[in-house]
Amino acid sequence: MSQAQSPKPNAQKRSGVVVPNAPKWHQRLAAFLIWLTVNLVSLTIRYRLHDPHGLLSRTDLKQAIYCFWHNRLALCVKLYFKFSRAHHTAPGVAGLVSASKDGALLSAIFACFGVQPVRGSSSRRGAQALLELSSCAQRGYDLAITPDGPRGPRYVLADGAITLAQVTGLPLVTVSYHLNWKVAMKSWDQFQIPLPFARCEIFVGKVFFVPRELTEVEREKLRQAVETELRAITRD
Repeated sequence: MSQAQSPKPNAQKRSGVVVPNAPKWHQRLAAFLIWLTVNLVSLTIRYRLHDPHGLLSRTDLKQAIYCFWHNRLALCVKLYFKFSRAHHTAPGVAGLVSASKDGALLSAIFACFGVQPVRGSSSRRGAQALLELSSCAQRGYDLAITPDGPRGPRYVLADGAITLAQVTGLPLVTVSYHLNWKVAMKSWDQFQIPLPFARCEIFVGKVFFVPRELTEVEREKLRQAVETELRAITRD
């Protein structure tokens, strides 16, 4: 990904377009080192998949929006390519990443893993990101979203996941995992870093189909249902 130049403030204001912070050279270097480390650690991890609803055996789900908590980002991309991509036919996956300076590093990491980063959040570039994600969905891509990110609260599902499912027509798939050996950072989400030779229990939850038209009451009820399911398959 080439580094984009930041527009002048006046030009940005006139156009109404928010340009996300592009990763700098040291962030690209850090992203490569993180990519290398995750790949090496992942080779030592023992995986066990729990798929009680038979998601991976379903032939009707050509695409999906994968929802997982922000503190599970470390392994979710590896798990997607190891399990879901092997069974379904999507050409790739696009992931929502914050347009902030911190998000620039994550977008570089996503690019290293072969994920198409789409920059935006509820506070910055949200509408533009929604359009870009919709475009990726139209091209056949799976989508990935951390519905409690980028700022939390932890394990609280924001409304954006429901909106994305309404706009794209794709089902929401809840996914989480449990590591028996990890480091939990002292961040708002208690981000989990897997340690070598850990056991990873992967839990695929229910699939939620979101109608395009919803009342506010129906929307909140569905939001709570998805959040409840994600919490049910999450174990710290």
